[in-house]
Parts: sequence; C-alpha cells; structure tokens
Amino acid sequence: MNHRNLLVLACAGLLGLLGALAPKAKADVWNQKTTFTFNAPVEIPGQVLSPGTYVFKLADSQADRNIVQVYNKDETHLYGTFLAIPDYHLRPAGRPIITFAERAAGAPEAVKAWFYPGDNYGHEFVYPKTKALELAKANNQPVASMPNEMAANTKMPATTMHEPHVMAMKQAPLKAEQSNQQEVEISEAFPPAQSTNQSAQSATQRHTTESAANRRSTANHETANQQTAANRPATLPKTASPLPLVALIGLVSLSAAGGVRFVRAALNQKR
Repeated sequence: MNHRNLLVLACAGLLGLLGALAPKAKADVWNQKTTFTFNAPVEIPGQVLSPGTYVFKLADSQADRNIVQVYNKDETHLYGTFLAIPDYHLRPAGRPIITFAERAAGAPEAVKAWFYPGDNYGHEFVYPKTKALELAKANNQPVASMPNEMAANTKMPATTMHEPHVMAMKQAPLKAEQSNQQEVEISEAFPPAQSTNQSAQSATQRHTTESAANRRSTANHETANQQTAANRPATLPKTASPLPLVALIGLVSLSAAGGVRFVRAALNQKR
C-alpha cells in the first residue's frame, strides 16, 4: 500500500468518526410517533382502549397531516385510523401531551387531543355524532363530529390512505356539536388559528399603545424606563454551550493527525 493510499484511509477514518459524533435527526418527527401508557381505560372514537401502552402517530401521507393511527406497543396491531382537526396551542410544550374530555360518571376518559413536543398544532379527534353530542354537553364545549356510520370505518385495517373505507371517512361531512345540542359548521365552532392570533395581536397592540401613552404622561418616568432598557442585554444568555463538542472534535482531529505522522515516519524508515 503506497503513501497516498494510507493518507486517504486515515482521512476517511477521521471523517467517519466525526460523522458518528454529529447529532442525529429524530426519525419520529415526520410521523410524530409518540408512546403513551394508560393506567385506566380510555376512549378513542368508536372504541375503548384497555389499560396499557399504545403508539400514536400520523398516517404516512403527504396530503393528510391530520389522520391519526393508534397501534399497540410493538406496532404489530392497528387499533384504528382516525380523523382529526388541527388544535392550536399558543405555546408549544417540550414533551408529548394528551388531553382528555370530561365524561359521564363511570365512563372512561375520552381522548380529546394529542400534541407532539415543540409543535403549536395538535390533533383533536373527530368523534361519531352521538358521542360528540354527549361530550359537548358534558364539557360545555364544541366537539368535532362525523356521521355515526363512519365509526366502523375507523377499525378497519389501513395500509394506505387510498383504501375505500379511509377515502369514505375523508369525504364525509364534518360538523361541530355544541353543548346546546345544535350542530354547526366546523369553521364556525373552531375558527382558524390565524384569526385567533390576529385578535391576540390586536389586543397586545392596544395594550402597548395605552402603556406608551401612560409613560408619556410623566417625562421623568419615561427617562427612567429608557435608562433601564439601555442597560438590558441585547440577547438572553445562552444556557448551553457547544464548547465540549468542539473540544472533543479538536481532540479527535489531533489524534488523527498524529496517526498520519506515524504512518509517514514508518514509511520513511522502510525507505
């Protein structure tokens, strides 16, 4: 093996080691795979799950990002494929969250929505109309509903989102059941998050304008506020540092360089 080949192998080994040290992307981000363990029975649309561990994840579909599938712990059994609507949270959580709706005495808790860590948008389950009416009355909140006959479709095996029973669910009219037993359009009961954000922003702007007017009423108070703001740091201090990783990579680089020098010296001695 000549000198050039040895250098190539040494560089390749270094690159491979650095690649192993680099952070890996989570494979579960696309389907938002989340594992939940329930210590009591819980209800999902069309059925009740016994206490145990279950896997929630989005169906493998580019077009439909609000179809949820629930599996057993080992993902060897599909319990169902469920429609959902977007549920918005102003502040994303750093851990998986599952919310439950109020239920009648003695009935199992009904899963309301599921949120993946770091996401503002969660997935609120769509229930068959009869159950949605019951939940809406118990919670005094609207509940998304689908025709009762679609409940059977949720339990059928589904390997793709183009199977007839899944397509039937996707094409079924979705409504919102209210606590007064009236049925309205989904958009009326669940306004888009953009409208909610705009209302919140308008309220914030009004509050900011009123606060600014109050500050201008007293010149000394305004000056003190300006001085305080000037002393604040432009950015928040970082809570984590990349220096340990940089130091480790530097140490690996030095070791690799030493290995290359050793190879060169050995070759020179042989000559």
